[in-house]
Amino acid sequence: MVEVSYQKGEVICKQGSFVSHIMVLDEGLVKTYIEGSSDNLVLQIFSPVSLIGLSSLFEGNNVLYHSAQSYIDSKLSLIEINAFRQVMNSNPTFGAKMLSVLAEQSIIINGRFYCLTKKQTYGRLADVVLCLANRIYKQKKFPLQLSRKDFAELSGMSIESIARILTKFKADGLIEINNEYVEILDPERLEMVSMKG
Repeated sequence: MVEVSYQKGEVICKQGSFVSHIMVLDEGLVKTYIEGSSDNLVLQIFSPVSLIGLSSLFEGNNVLYHSAQSYIDSKLSLIEINAFRQVMNSNPTFGAKMLSVLAEQSIIINGRFYCLTKKQTYGRLADVVLCLANRIYKQKKFPLQLSRKDFAELSGMSIESIARILTKFKADGLIEINNEYVEILDPERLEMVSMKG
């Protein structure tokens, strides 16, 4: 295992490259995404302490099916993939836990696909804000570490639409937002926007 630091915006691993390790996010914020010809599709956001790259564990696989990039300065521990597989094979309790983590990640990604394909713009952005509060930062008031461009990429919208909808959410008393933080003021109504959007 080695520990590596990545600066904000630095690519951690590239889609199509050789799989050599599983990553543990110790500090920071990281996204995984599928690269497209014009746009990227964000699969998941990871906060400490998270395992990244578990989908690379299946037998016969030797390439990454997604890229990863740091949203902010981040520190990761890289564990050689064959050593990780060995521990999984020799420790059933550990293997079961990894299966559980992988299943949870699959549910999160399925939810993202549903959000991006079935919800309108207001619902998509409400979903992103709720995800950041509930799953990433685990509090209603969290630091604004993502740019408007990041929000646009996460919700599949233009930067202009993001600015307009965030202003509307603020005017409706759903959130408070400034250059430093976002705070959810009315989680029940924001959940309703997410569900009906």
